[in-house]
Amino acid sequence: MIHSVWAALSLSLYVLMCANLGLIKSAFAAGGSAHSQQLLFALAMSAVVVCWQASVWLLIAPTRWARWLALVWITVSVIAAYLQQKTGVVLDPSMLRNALRTDWHETSELLSVDMLLRCAIFTGLAWFATRHVRIKPLGKRWSSAIFARLGWVSMGLGLAAMLMLSVMQPLASWMRNDKTARYLITPSNVLWSGTIALFQDAQVAAKPRQMMTTDAKAGASWAQRKKPLVVIVVVGETARAANWGLNQAVYPQARDTTPELKKLDVINFPRVEACGTNTEVSLPCMFSFLGRKSYDEALIRTQDSVLHVLARTGVKVNWRDNQSGCKGVCKDLPQETVDEKLAPSLCAGGRCLDEALIVDLEKRLLSAQGTQIWVLHQIGNHGPAYHRRYPPEFAYFQPACQSDDLHRCTLAEINNAYDNALRYTDHILAETVRKLQAKSDSVDSALIYVSDHGESLGEKGLFLHGMPRAISPREQLEVPMIAWFSAGMDAARGGQPGCLRREFTRAAQKSLSHDYLTHTLLGIFDVQTNLREAAFDLTHACPVSAPAAKATGS
Repeated sequence: MIHSVWAALSLSLYVLMCANLGLIKSAFAAGGSAHSQQLLFALAMSAVVVCWQASVWLLIAPTRWARWLALVWITVSVIAAYLQQKTGVVLDPSMLRNALRTDWHETSELLSVDMLLRCAIFTGLAWFATRHVRIKPLGKRWSSAIFARLGWVSMGLGLAAMLMLSVMQPLASWMRNDKTARYLITPSNVLWSGTIALFQDAQVAAKPRQMMTTDAKAGASWAQRKKPLVVIVVVGETARAANWGLNQAVYPQARDTTPELKKLDVINFPRVEACGTNTEVSLPCMFSFLGRKSYDEALIRTQDSVLHVLARTGVKVNWRDNQSGCKGVCKDLPQETVDEKLAPSLCAGGRCLDEALIVDLEKRLLSAQGTQIWVLHQIGNHGPAYHRRYPPEFAYFQPACQSDDLHRCTLAEINNAYDNALRYTDHILAETVRKLQAKSDSVDSALIYVSDHGESLGEKGLFLHGMPRAISPREQLEVPMIAWFSAGMDAARGGQPGCLRREFTRAAQKSLSHDYLTHTLLGIFDVQTNLREAAFDLTHACPVSAPAAKATGS
């Protein structure tokens, strides 16, 4: 039989060694210039972590179920440490929210053999060591056990505070220079960030959705439209600007990943910055009226998106998803998810290729009426399983990584698989444009493509995405964007022929961001509202006055 306090200390020390080596390494590097200073600081921070986690354990763990809870605690710690070590992700609340809302198919791609082996080893050792161990309660009566537990917790937290005060100078410097250091403590990072994410989600769910405007109305051009107007917004996933073939003038290292789009009359925007580095942040932000310039996550999640404003104006909205949902952007609006019923030849095992998003595009265009916006949400280049994002005939760059565990592949193989997925996106976008062109005599149309965020492919030892924006590498923030307009789009919005293309081409010479999407959509549809900001509306220099005057007989 082992005392509860010794059990808690033993567990915390074990987790420190099997899941917090990254924290120890970071503390050692931040400890000072002398080796002795670095060693002392690393030891002090290790002791702080042990005292802190032992105190947390004593506070939350019931004696009867402690052994089984400890095995879960260790498993979660090992998985979290593995993801931090192998991909460089920071397990902050934003990242945990993103993980909690990721569907099973995407999550399963992160479960590598190496990760499962580590879990089996460390959890198995713990199970073997504790299978005959009984934990001694802290008291015979529940009241005395509670007071004893609180006493030991107070002592542990007090000792941790004293240790932190003894190394305050290097600790303050470490916290100031590395904003993510506190998220290195495993599994406290998971417990803290997960709790914060769930609490914030509960707050958002409890609040009524805020209507952004009551003054939005259709502009003068709506009354004179003779054909249906369809705008397709394709939201890319994890496509980064540095690998986008159309960006070779800005990124000379980029390969020709967009040969089909290069042959079409599309406008490319080589300098576009994403709102965030993961879908949970970027997707709501890019369709919001706050955007990055006035970013407030809680407000964005409780306010109408631009799609809600367009819908109230009279635009028919449809969101078609091939990923993990619209993150509230299309709440209470028409939405659907692609599946085997829609495109049996493009779906297998619960996963669909992105071509399923446009499998019935001709049919939809034939039946289109009025003014519509169709949002297509791609799986795109979502990692780590880049090889699953394209069919075999698009494996142009070889050899390509064929593993969900990126550390089993070379950097060249990873980049090849990633670029193959971009080639497939190029084909889907080009096919969409070609189908819109074919129906331009009966439907006025436009296409806008922009990725939600970028991706790290091994630069500085980082993979995937999700770094806090303040310290994110540019590869995770710089994204591709294109636009295309049918010949009748200017007339459809009551403007002068060629104006949209001229102004968008001019804007392509500037640095843009996701903030432009919302206001530009209002401009394309000629929706009048005080929320529409001219500075972020790429259509602003294309007035609709001339056609409107003709329509009223003036």
